[in-house]
Amino acid sequence: MELALLLPLLAVLLVVIAEVAVVARAQLEVAGAAREGARVAATTPDPAEAVAAVRAALGPGADEARISVHRPHVVGEPARVAIVVPHRISIPLLGGFKVTLRADAAMRVER
Repeated sequence: MELALLLPLLAVLLVVIAEVAVVARAQLEVAGAAREGARVAATTPDPAEAVAAVRAALGPGADEARISVHRPHVVGEPARVAIVVPHRISIPLLGGFKVTLRADAAMRVER
């Protein structure tokens, strides 16, 4: 009897834990894409190349990402990349709502 009551709760708990892991992985990918964009922005004077590097690092779904690049023309100043990506929760029990993933990265301009 007790197992019949606990089994659905355990199943829901496992699904929620799996979804948290998926969101954490997506956040790590966004942070890595921001670092890659900052790396390109620090070495290339064209901000469009940094945006292209971020989109390539994000892969599918990069169309929804908002990417901003600030690259000063002074060597040694930080080039900054900020990314905001909506991520849809795929668990139907939670209503399929969206969470916003954000990442910022900065690297010093090299040339």
